[in-house]
Amino acid sequence: MMPASLPAAESPAAALCVFLVLLVPLAAAGLAIMNAGMGRARSAAHAMLVSLSVVSVAALVYFICGFAFQGIAGRGAHVVMIGGKPWSWIGGERFFFRGLPLDGSPPILIAALQMFSVGIAALVPIGSANERYRLRAARISTVFLAGLTYPLFAHWVWGGGWLAQLGMNYHLGRGFLDTGGAGCIHAVGGLAALTVVWVAGARPGKYTASGLPSAIPAHNAVLILLGCFLSWVGWLGLNCAGAVLLGGADLGRLPLVVLNTTLSAAAALVMAVFITGARFGRPDASLSANAWIGGLVASSAAAPFLAPAAAAAIGLAAGALVPLSIEWLEFHLGVDDPSGGISVHGVAGIWGLLAAGMLARLPDAQAGSSAWQWLAQIVGVATLLGFVLPLSYGLHWLMNRFYPLRVSPAGEQEGMDLHELGADAYPEFVIHSESFLPR
Repeated sequence: MMPASLPAAESPAAALCVFLVLLVPLAAAGLAIMNAGMGRARSAAHAMLVSLSVVSVAALVYFICGFAFQGIAGRGAHVVMIGGKPWSWIGGERFFFRGLPLDGSPPILIAALQMFSVGIAALVPIGSANERYRLRAARISTVFLAGLTYPLFAHWVWGGGWLAQLGMNYHLGRGFLDTGGAGCIHAVGGLAALTVVWVAGARPGKYTASGLPSAIPAHNAVLILLGCFLSWVGWLGLNCAGAVLLGGADLGRLPLVVLNTTLSAAAALVMAVFITGARFGRPDASLSANAWIGGLVASSAAAPFLAPAAAAAIGLAAGALVPLSIEWLEFHLGVDDPSGGISVHGVAGIWGLLAAGMLARLPDAQAGSSAWQWLAQIVGVATLLGFVLPLSYGLHWLMNRFYPLRVSPAGEQEGMDLHELGADAYPEFVIHSESFLPR
């Protein structure tokens, strides 16, 4: 059922939700700018164009079929009976937004929020596979993400699907809790990024003959940090709109959402500055920026239902997890992720989901069932790792067999801007130096 606290069409509350939804594209803009800044200068324009392209493809595919597969809680869905209990497994809406009321009511607000959200999820693999991911391949991959992977999992969580029904069917708190998309948006995007990087492989020069990674510096730290500020504003809209439209929180909780979102990001940044300063002698701007976004991601699981101290603690842990997991993936798994998106969105998103099970205060959960919220969260995380990850890997592996994800070696040497776009982002500068790579 759709939460009773959702605003009625043409009410002041609905107008506030419209404003919050309109802030969400700033999160996408911030992530796109960070993707460009994290790579080398010779691929900056390509990174921005690919980011804009996948957001566009995601919006169109979601319009065509993604919304129909995701659905909205309380509306049509396909249900199977298992053990005498109903389990909703996929949405039952019509393609092309047909049947969607165009009157400012909650369904169209949810559809608009989700159309932006799937674009954010599609941006994560772009930064992780930067400098080798073909423009056309990225668009095809986004078709799979926006048309299948994202709407299927989002239905299970937000569309009244079986993960949401864990509360009703088995009294596990409220069912799987994810008010702002730590799992549906960020973990799904982060796991997709991991599969793309696994299939595509590392950049030339990233690893020495002995297998040790080489540092390939980001070309513009100012862009990276500017992206952090834009993302912060966009996340406030995302978490607040998600709290009301997807989490059933009342409007009185929105100031708490703003506080918790900001506290989590701030604590994550402070922790990362401390850790990188202690490890390297000086703080690392890129890793600290990644931790800031990781704090925002971790806050998204349960921002309206956390005490401020709990949000800060979640952020502190995210600020440690993000830089350490980036290093671990790079050194031990050979994962070449220029943007750190796998750790920022995947690892921090999963951490936020697990932390929500331990720290969230759920006002509408029964006293006897709220203690089992952690189990619902574990079931959701297991679904991400046991179903979404293999599905995404299988799709990208199969796609790569027929249409390679990766540009040719000559294209990588030339740079993605010249190879795929025919012009550099910074034509007046010499940007092809490889002096920092081992000989």
